[in-house]
Order: sequence, then C-alpha cells, then structure tokens
Amino acid sequence: MKRVKDFIQSETVLAAALFAALLSMLWVPPSKEYLAYFDLRVLALLFCLMAVMAALQKVGFLQRIARVILERTKTIRSLGRVLVLLCFFSSMFITNDVALLTFVPLAIWILHGTEQDRAFIYVVVLQTIAANLGSMLTPVGNPQNLFLYSHFQMPDAAFFAATVPITAVGFLLLLAGCLLLPQKPVSVTFKRKAAPLSFRRLAVPFVLLAICLLAVLRVLPYQAALFCVIAGIFFWDRKVFAGVDYALLATFVCFFVFVGNLGRIDAIHTLLEQLLAGRELLVSALVSQVISNVPASVLLSGFTENARALLLGTNIGGVGTLVASLASLISYKLYAKLPGAKIGRYLLVFTVLNIGVFAFLLGVSYLIL
Repeated sequence: MKRVKDFIQSETVLAAALFAALLSMLWVPPSKEYLAYFDLRVLALLFCLMAVMAALQKVGFLQRIARVILERTKTIRSLGRVLVLLCFFSSMFITNDVALLTFVPLAIWILHGTEQDRAFIYVVVLQTIAANLGSMLTPVGNPQNLFLYSHFQMPDAAFFAATVPITAVGFLLLLAGCLLLPQKPVSVTFKRKAAPLSFRRLAVPFVLLAICLLAVLRVLPYQAALFCVIAGIFFWDRKVFAGVDYALLATFVCFFVFVGNLGRIDAIHTLLEQLLAGRELLVSALVSQVISNVPASVLLSGFTENARALLLGTNIGGVGTLVASLASLISYKLYAKLPGAKIGRYLLVFTVLNIGVFAFLLGVSYLIL
C-alpha cells in the first residue's frame, strides 16, 4: 500500500491517466481496436528527444554556455534577464522541462542565500514562465506541440503562423517583467574552472539532435530516427537511457487509451464535440489549468479539427495554475527543497504573475485567431 501511495505522490499525472484509462475500459473492453489508438510517431520522437537532451545535459554543454554569459553580467537586473532568457530561448529546442532543470539550479546557486535573496523567488517564477512561453514556438519545444503537430499533420507554415505572434508577445512581457528587478551592481564568479568541453564527445548528441529535428519536420522517417538514437546512445553512453522520462511516455499511452475509448462512446463523443465547437481556444486553455496542458491536448484532439485554436489554447494553458504545465512543478520542487523555503510567498508570486500572463495572452490569442 505504501508503494502505491508513493507512486501516486511522485507521479500524480501518470496515476490519474492510468486510473482514467482503466475506468474507460469498463465501457470499452480491450480489443484489437486499441492498437489504432496509439500515435507511435509521437511516442518514438518524444523518446528520441528526451534521450538526446539527457545526453547534452550529461556533457554539461548548456551549463558551460550559461557560465560564459553569466560571468559578463554587471547588475541584478541583467543577471535576472540572462537567467530568464536562457530558459526562454533554450526551451524552444531542448523543451521547457529540460530548460528549467538546467537553469533554475543556476539561479538557486547564484541568488539564494545572498543579499539578492529578495529577487530570487521573482526570478525563478519568471524563469518558469519563460520556459513555458519559449517552448510554444517550435514543434519540439514541449510534448503537446509535438503531439498536435503530428496528430493534425500541421504544415510548417500553419504551425508557425500560430505560434510566432504569441511567442513574440510573451518575449515582450518577459522583458517588461525583468525591468522590475533592481539595478544593483553584482558580480558573478565561479570558484571552479569549467571542465573543458570535448567536441568529440559532443559530436554524437548533436548529430542525433539533428536527426531528431529532421524526423520531426518529416524529412526523415521516425523509425530511422529511433534506430539512430537507440544505437548512438547505446554505444556513446548507455547510462543516458536512465535520464529519459518514461513516466511521461506512459502518461501518453494511458491517455491514448482513455481518449480512444471516449471516442467510441457515442454520448460522450457528441457531448465533447458540442462543448468544443467554436470554443476550442477557451476550453483547452481552461482544461489545461486543471489537468495540465499535455493531457488536455491529447484529450481534446479527438473531438475537434480546429488544430490552430487547440494549439494556442493548450500552450497558453501552460501558464496559470501550478499544475497547468508539468514543467512548472519542476521549478516548484527545486525551490521547495531549499532550507528556509518560503512556500507561501513563492505560490503567491507564481499565481499572481501566471494568472496575469494567462489572461493577457488569452486576449491576444483571440485577436490572432
């Protein structure tokens, strides 16, 4: 019983997805039709991208870039801006959760426990928002983008026509938010010299990343990318496979079963179609606030053909509540583990900023649509 409790606490979203899938099986018993539920392309590409990002983290490439930039900052404002924009731009290519796992610890190390502690929570919350906003731009920025891009076979032009304007607005909001940081002088120095990067060791992750991007853009078949990543990582450093988020893959599998079964229950299928009709943007954004945007994209994709509104809604839905994006929980957990963490203050700052950004971007999205 303790193992079940620990599993639910550590993997709440997966546990909910598993429960939903099992519940739906009571109405639609397992059969060979289940095989049509799974989007193997999305699952394969998600695995490939997570494996490659784990490899890049292992060699310390992203941390090295951050060190070079941070050592050139002169004020708290410029320091905060660098930490925030590192999350914003890197999340476009390495996903929002990897960006936060990489750069929030940097912010903790530099700002926490110093005279800059008052700005610390604000910077971490801005980093979280930045990762969720920056990841909106590309198909590989976050799991829901990859899923919707693949599920609806969206042309590149249509995808970027939806994401570029809202990402640009998000960038301007972040710059405005950084202006609230004080202009006090600050000096960032690292006691230890950075370990030299081995370009020979970097070559494999970068080649595999290029292969993944070509597969995402449908230049290469996903099967070829999957084979190359598994073989490449196996011979490069097989321990990297342990860094893949298998819980996220399992969550997708469970929701594929749940959504597939709902689609075969006529009453529920009709109800969801009527609920979404003409309200895809608002419904997807609000549903994301409750169950997070990745499950929301999988759940609602089976009941509408309005890919653009669903893409915008689930991306905007990533800001708002703490559970709106799984990536936001990463920052919260990293902060909550700190001695003397002010959980109430963090949640207050997080909620005020996120709800403000959510409401503003939702209004802008209606103008875009």
